[in-house]
Amino acid sequence: MPNTARVIRSIPFWVLVGGSLVAVGGGVYLLVDKLTVMASTLADGTATGVEVYAGQIWAVLGAILIGVGLIGLALALTLGTIGSIARGVTPSVVAEEIDVVEVVEPVTSAAPVAETVTSPVSKTDEPAQAAPERPTV
Repeated sequence: MPNTARVIRSIPFWVLVGGSLVAVGGGVYLLVDKLTVMASTLADGTATGVEVYAGQIWAVLGAILIGVGLIGLALALTLGTIGSIARGVTPSVVAEEIDVVEVVEPVTSAAPVAETVTSPVSKTDEPAQAAPERPTV
């Protein structure tokens, strides 16, 4: 029997999805944080070389992380689609029609049932008397 495990139950699939989401989140944080710091210090006139030149590199790294995360999410979507197509369509179960035939028998008079009478159980613990021995001939 072939292995038909679902992609949704696969741990590497969820690691890919989780890692991609973390990469996108980290990239957005780096990009927004560094660009905000650069814009505010340049507007104030208090910008230093570290904030401007190093901030650009950090912003580029954030953009790269966003791109890698989006590629990972696209790959996870592709794997999910391929997994559902590869599993194939399971045939549906069709119930067969069953012909019901009712048998009607004429009523016949049944013989009377004999009653069975049981003897009452003795309330004494004495063993039953043995039958007298018959003489041998």
